[in-house]
Amino acid sequence: MKLDTVIDDIVESYQTHNEISKVDAIRQPDKAVIIDLLERLQDIIFPGFFGRKGLKSDYVKYYLGDQIQIIYNDLKNQILLAFDYCENCKDSCKEEEARDKTLAFLKTIPQIREYLATDAQATFDGDPAAISISEIVLSYPGYYAIMVNRIAHELYKLNIPLIPRIMTEHAHSLTGIDIHPGATLGKYLMIDHGTGIVIGETTVIGEHVQIYQGVTLGALSTHGGQSLKNVKRHPTIEDNVTIYSNASVLGGDTVVGEGSVIGGNTFIIKSVPSGTIVNNKAVMRFKYSDTSEDFNQNEFK
Repeated sequence: MKLDTVIDDIVESYQTHNEISKVDAIRQPDKAVIIDLLERLQDIIFPGFFGRKGLKSDYVKYYLGDQIQIIYNDLKNQILLAFDYCENCKDSCKEEEARDKTLAFLKTIPQIREYLATDAQATFDGDPAAISISEIVLSYPGYYAIMVNRIAHELYKLNIPLIPRIMTEHAHSLTGIDIHPGATLGKYLMIDHGTGIVIGETTVIGEHVQIYQGVTLGALSTHGGQSLKNVKRHPTIEDNVTIYSNASVLGGDTVVGEGSVIGGNTFIIKSVPSGTIVNNKAVMRFKYSDTSEDFNQNEFK
């Protein structure tokens, strides 16, 4: 077979399956620029940890000004490209709208930092192996995945296509932690070890929640496909809940009540009352009950 024939067949496949071809797309988001934006945002969220070392307090405002200007220009341009490129977007984004969305996002950075400070403290308090907050910021993959989600979630709330998902999938590829940018994460979140964690788009997580490796906060069924878009498909986790490794909590109507502990290797598809311990045996016991009333775990499957 001649090489020309191979080339002709590939080109023909571009036309046959044009839904995965963007041959004539002149303007499209640049994944490398979006990843660079993440790194710049990480630098200004954690000044002195990344990027510019030896940053002095009397110079920080000037350094921040330079970085914010770069982030503003790059993010605004990528937002414009994302709207033009996205086949599901009804209207193209105008320059003024892209500017407003970029400014709206940048205004959330102090709040993102506030939430991340609580996450770092929760991780330090919950992990006896942690030496310091600095160690967590510099090296913990779970903390990095949370940081990226908190950035991407603010962009997601602004209805910006593509960019939030590119960010969270970048974190996924680095950490093995898959958090959809639509997921809502409360303060003081700890993700320990982290590999294999999946947190779906409509998940809502309260405050002071601890999640360990292999946990899935997922949909009960996705057979409906696109008809399930904008439907609450993933669970709600209330405050002060601990979910141990390889547990699966599934379904949009499933609520794990405040103060509950979900044991490892459990499979939950019905709501769990507050203050309950769930294990992979046949019995659950209320953690705070004076009478220690028992419940058959099968009721929650």
